[in-house]
Amino acid sequence: MASTQSSIPSINLNNGITIPQLGFGVFQIPAADTKAATLTALELGYRHIDTAQMYGNEAEVGQAVRESGIPRDEIFVTSKLNNNAHAPEADTAAAAQRTVDALDIGPVDLYLIHWPLPEVGDYVATWRILEEAYQDGKFRSIGVSNFHQPHLERLLAETDVVPVVNQIEVHPYLSQNPLRQFNSEHQIRTEAWSPIAQGDVLDDPALAPIAAELGRSVAQVVLRWHIQRGDIVFPKSVTRARIAENLELFDFELSDDQVSTIDALNADRRRGPNPDEFNWVP
Repeated sequence: MASTQSSIPSINLNNGITIPQLGFGVFQIPAADTKAATLTALELGYRHIDTAQMYGNEAEVGQAVRESGIPRDEIFVTSKLNNNAHAPEADTAAAAQRTVDALDIGPVDLYLIHWPLPEVGDYVATWRILEEAYQDGKFRSIGVSNFHQPHLERLLAETDVVPVVNQIEVHPYLSQNPLRQFNSEHQIRTEAWSPIAQGDVLDDPALAPIAAELGRSVAQVVLRWHIQRGDIVFPKSVTRARIAENLELFDFELSDDQVSTIDALNADRRRGPNPDEFNWVP
């Protein structure tokens, strides 16, 4: 297992810390199953776990980290602020502290604003509160999720701390190249959620020949495409075999022609909500 773990590249963030490029996501994993799934991922060699207040399983992720026997400083944990905790109406600081308390692992490695919610709160005011929590040591780094370029431009113009990441929907049908380029120009790393388009790409006829040629699954081919682009990814599964398969991305490479074939699938087609229009609050 050590060789698998050590083969996962680390990505440098703009505040000097590093994050494993491949992680394990727990979106839509029921709380009752989360600890076991996370422990399996950690046993197999993952060292990066992505959760959120909205997922309802932060406490179970924290239990797995504490019970894994792995030194805390070897595991990178991300969580996200819930949509009902945006300033100025909500007590954002208290909501952020709830994540720290639920995980119970010391400072959280990365904390994100989950959605900008342009018609709900003021994400700049929210960010300023997270900046304070970051400066106080509750979080080792802070970032955003689902932010489009105008959201980021306002944030960069009106606040002091540059987000370390922008976690956005990215997959072969939604390559997000202009936004990824903007992120890169401002030293913001791109994290890709829904990296296989919630399974939509698995039956794409353009991908089966690539998988057959490489002796890999289509999911591995698509995840490898993300890795070669520099995206940070965290596929989700509760099946041990699939969790292990998703880790096996670092002993093969896609050729330039194979990458071009996957690039050509872009149709700017979302599987999730458009952040410019999404204002859902639980």
